[in-house]
Amino acid sequence: MPDAIVIIPTYNEIENIEAIIRAVFAQPKLFHILVVDDNSPDKTAEKVTALKTEFNHQLHLLKREEKSGLGSAYLAGFKWCLKEKYEYIFEMDADFSHNPNDLVKLYNACAENNADIAIGSRYVKGITVVNWPMSRILLSYGASKYVRLITRMKVNDSTAGFICYRRNVLEAINLNKIRFVGYAFQIEMKFKAYKKGFKIVEIPVIFKDRVKGKSKMSGSIISEAIFGVISLKFNSLFSK
Repeated sequence: MPDAIVIIPTYNEIENIEAIIRAVFAQPKLFHILVVDDNSPDKTAEKVTALKTEFNHQLHLLKREEKSGLGSAYLAGFKWCLKEKYEYIFEMDADFSHNPNDLVKLYNACAENNADIAIGSRYVKGITVVNWPMSRILLSYGASKYVRLITRMKVNDSTAGFICYRRNVLEAINLNKIRFVGYAFQIEMKFKAYKKGFKIVEIPVIFKDRVKGKSKMSGSIISEAIFGVISLKFNSLFSK
């Protein structure tokens, strides 16, 4: 059994799911995949089920009853992966905004260079984002600067969703007390790991906007991040 698994949350990703699965399995390092599907109307889960016959024991599916948010999907995936004893647990989008070829870089940062968390970072070496409108770049970049200012966490891309966690990080964080579901979920996970003293490194990657499918970004996700950061910092002042 390999030591690493990639969690891919999906909702209506039928246009991308087979290609991203094949791209992950084409890597020189052996990864398993867990697709966490929120009952996609476009039959994403059915496509994954069909592919499981080809990728026996490498591809796993966790199908949920309804769309409950990105953070909720990852939390369900984390708990599943911890039960299955994987040592390195990844977050990655289905839409190729995260390049599967970068998975090995993140893995090596943890497995060989002793990082506890490796972040595929868009902002550690300038701004490495392709095909985003300037308004969205400014929003995302500004959000990360804002988070760093409020939390004092030394992470340049706090909203990044391309990450490798060592299992001991996820075991140390009380996953049942994670509050947020969108951008703020990514911030909260990093902040709680930072407060516990885990080693966080950022690996520069090129982030490309999706070509197929529809973005899940919304105003409520953005506002959750803005106001959630303040509550995270405030609550941290009164907890160990």
